[in-house]
Amino acid sequence: MSKPRILIDPLPRTFEMIFDPATKHRLETIADITLFETGPMPDELIDKVLPETDILIGQTAMPRERLERAQKLRAIFNVEGNFLPNIDYDYCFAHGIRVLVASPAFAVAVAEMALGFALDLARGISKSDRAFRERREVYGLESNQDAFLFTGSRVGLIGFGDLAKAFRPMVRPFRCPVKVFDPWLPEREILMHDCQPASLEDLLRTSDAVFVFAGVTSENQGFLGQQELSLIRPGALFVLMSRAAVVDFEALVAAAQSGQLRVATDVFPEEPFAKDHPIRDLPDVLLSAHRSGGMKEAFLEIGRLVLADLELLLRGLPPLSCKVAQPETVKRFRSKAVQVS
Repeated sequence: MSKPRILIDPLPRTFEMIFDPATKHRLETIADITLFETGPMPDELIDKVLPETDILIGQTAMPRERLERAQKLRAIFNVEGNFLPNIDYDYCFAHGIRVLVASPAFAVAVAEMALGFALDLARGISKSDRAFRERREVYGLESNQDAFLFTGSRVGLIGFGDLAKAFRPMVRPFRCPVKVFDPWLPEREILMHDCQPASLEDLLRTSDAVFVFAGVTSENQGFLGQQELSLIRPGALFVLMSRAAVVDFEALVAAAQSGQLRVATDVFPEEPFAKDHPIRDLPDVLLSAHRSGGMKEAFLEIGRLVLADLELLLRGLPPLSCKVAQPETVKRFRSKAVQVS
């Protein structure tokens, strides 16, 4: 019996970045691989190998006319992290082609950074460090006038997908009551994770620390604006981890400038971000260059997730590890396509 043929077109990843030696060996054992990673895969090569390809791993553009030539194609694994608008999803759904994304690989890394942000903002760790380096440190109780214990704080999670579900166990030792707002989930799913379902307004009004894990969709772009941010109690924490487009970013900056909120963000409306933006000079803000998920361990987890689901699919079983595109929601995501120079 011939091995399935796998086309790997991983840009902006590389083969070595996402497949550790053991995973690579297993992949090469079960399949015949065509790999292209020296730049954007040429159209002529794609057209040559697609008719015999069973599995595609990468962000290759797959419009209908290309899918129609890929008669053996069974699954497309996106290893960039989001469902992108580069695939004719309707064709895939109609013809039984699975479209998957390995985004769960980043969940633990992002959740860990979110917790670090919260502890830093609540206790003034970076702020105190900067003061010490500038020879203006304050000691003892006086230095903690604006600090509070994160332990026992009321936590609000906006969005309860992979990122938030990885974050929830991390705050359990801190005995934080947790409320969740996620209109895409039934209340039962939230309750099963020992969280309290809440409206957006209730969550914002009653939280000491708000964490934004929601992905950007056609319905929620900029839904956290000045009015919503004003509901959060003065001095509370606001940690933005998913996509900047869900927030009115300038309203968030204004809330930080006024001292109403202590803000941490790993994402920005445009990246690289403007060098002269005033948020860079605010004292109660933590800034991170979209690096929370970009860990070696997370990238290698991509390969392991892909291999796990690939082996299931080849056995005629449904995938369990990666996120699978759903007809009801995939077109509502607003992730940007990969920009390759």
